[in-house]
Amino acid sequence: MTQPTAPAESPQRGLPYALAAYGLWGFVPLFFKLLESVPPVEVLAQRIVWSLPLCFVIMLFRRQIGEYIAALKDGRVLRLLLASSLLIALNWLVYIYAIFTDHVLAASLGYYLNPLVNVLLGMAFLGERLSRLQAVAVVIAAIGVAILLAGALDTLWISLTLALSFGTYGLIRKVVPVGSLPGLAVETTLLLPLSVAVVGYYLWIGDGRGFGAGVEISWLLAAAGVVTAVPLLLFATAARRMSYAALGFVQYLAPTLQFLLGLFIFNEPLKPAQLFCFLLIWISIAVFSFDMWRKMRAERMVTVA
Repeated sequence: MTQPTAPAESPQRGLPYALAAYGLWGFVPLFFKLLESVPPVEVLAQRIVWSLPLCFVIMLFRRQIGEYIAALKDGRVLRLLLASSLLIALNWLVYIYAIFTDHVLAASLGYYLNPLVNVLLGMAFLGERLSRLQAVAVVIAAIGVAILLAGALDTLWISLTLALSFGTYGLIRKVVPVGSLPGLAVETTLLLPLSVAVVGYYLWIGDGRGFGAGVEISWLLAAAGVVTAVPLLLFATAARRMSYAALGFVQYLAPTLQFLLGLFIFNEPLKPAQLFCFLLIWISIAVFSFDMWRKMRAERMVTVA
């Protein structure tokens, strides 16, 4: 979810961790489907509350508590992480809502769009320039989104909100000098007061759907912390052991798995507009990936020379 801060090593060393991280993210709709009787806001709040203790355990094991405390004491870092925490909370909430309302296909489209959104944000805020092939990829993706405007407007907001919120989140985390796990711990710390209030509210009204309604549902809500932290830790490990460009190829595993789940497991209808949009997005990704592969190859040749 954030950029690596150290030079990458052999891609083969990080690949198993990357496959595990994106594989878990790809199958996570199966987990959240088990919680669809719970209000999405409560699921989000429980996810935040249970993520923080696990983050602390892992940070203790990895000796990163000092980095967490340093981030809390730095005013600029804290302001940026507050912004990123609000963005990731919005992203999580919309994603949970999409799963609960049988819009997994729309969610997968959002994460397919995310790398292209990253390119545009990099150009707008980091002074990065689009290559010709990247520009072609963005134009093709834009045509796909325009088709959705004509034929699937009711779910377009889900895809765009997920892509833009996660893309902007990644942009902020890119410029914040905090590791992936300590950063997540700070974000969840900032979101904790409101999350505890939400959890307390649902416990108080006792609607019989959420935490405390039964042993099974309570354990599932507590497990949401594991579902949040473990893939992130795997991703952080992969990011340290392989180039971010190589990692970019693996990231399409998650939305592809989500697409297949939505189509074949959850039996969501695929509208013609959605089908044409997906086809254009896949073409766009192919162009984008070819451009990344070409750049990686050129850099490798320069290094060898």
